[in-house]
Amino acid sequence: MKIEIARDSLFDALNAVVGVVERRQTLPILGNVLLRADEDSLTLVATDLELQLTSRVPVTVVQPGAITVPARKLYDICRGLPEGASVALQVEDARAVMSSAGSRFILSTLPAEEFPALETESEHQTVRLAQRDLLRLIDKTHFAMAAQDVRYYLNGLCLHLSDTRLKAVATDGHRLALSECDLPERFEDRQVLVPRKGIQELQRLLDDSEAEVALMLSGSQLALELGSTAFVCKLIDGRFPEYQRVIPDPEGMYLRADRERVRQALARAAILANEKFRGVRLQISENELRLQTHNPEHEEAEEVVEVSYEGTPLEIGFNVTYLLEALGAMDGESFCLTLKASDASGLLTEPDDADTRYVVMPMRL
Repeated sequence: MKIEIARDSLFDALNAVVGVVERRQTLPILGNVLLRADEDSLTLVATDLELQLTSRVPVTVVQPGAITVPARKLYDICRGLPEGASVALQVEDARAVMSSAGSRFILSTLPAEEFPALETESEHQTVRLAQRDLLRLIDKTHFAMAAQDVRYYLNGLCLHLSDTRLKAVATDGHRLALSECDLPERFEDRQVLVPRKGIQELQRLLDDSEAEVALMLSGSQLALELGSTAFVCKLIDGRFPEYQRVIPDPEGMYLRADRERVRQALARAAILANEKFRGVRLQISENELRLQTHNPEHEEAEEVVEVSYEGTPLEIGFNVTYLLEALGAMDGESFCLTLKASDASGLLTEPDDADTRYVVMPMRL
């Protein structure tokens, strides 16, 4: 194999796929990126056996062929080369020789035939929507996913097709985030679970544009194409909890406040919260929200914020991080907190966004 390519084109293609490569591998070849030169293009493939990213870039192919080389090393070399440089890459005696101006690098290789590429399943269901809508669903909910929970089905994001709506739901068992959007056509009820790493890569790949993206859902995969980049991800095999049952009725005692003012007050109070339990006490009375935290060192914080509230005085405890992340995912100037009792879940919403809801379980302080 022998090719000539612009450094910037190679770097952009590597940047699109290298995120899937783990620094520690069970198989040495999983630390490599597959390079396949054919006609006038170079295809780069990286995988961890659960997620695969493919990028295609135009090149001058002197001699076609395929090889795998260390992904991170190739990426770091390419990043260190000057912008606008031209790169020549060829395989000699089972080594990849990369040269550019006065620089020359020799990299180890492994055969392309040993690379465990994921095959995209041919039978799939296609869901079309704007990139910005899919990105919004992920941004509004991803933070509520569990991390390394033994309940493996919580370590990802649930995408729920329901009639003409697509819902994104994440929960770690203590809080829940739900956001939904309209679809241009009707679908039968279906749920798929996308693992955490797949969601993180989608966040990186998607942009806030009206450009259409096609989600291809098969029995065990989610696949999509974004320009010259293709994404394939194995789905989590499990059943997501019946999340609708834990969303409180919107009727109850209703607090409305300035989102940024409360968020900043919570952030200050969180400094002295117990590092293990992260609890904050909310004392709510007529038009006043009092936030209190303390820790084992007998340090305390108290914040008082003016709010709109005309219900019965109430005292309730929450994890301050859960409140901060929910408020941080909102866009509007104000938010609403609906409560029924001191031992019942709280429902956070925005007045101008009926498509997004957050549920936070109470905690004893």
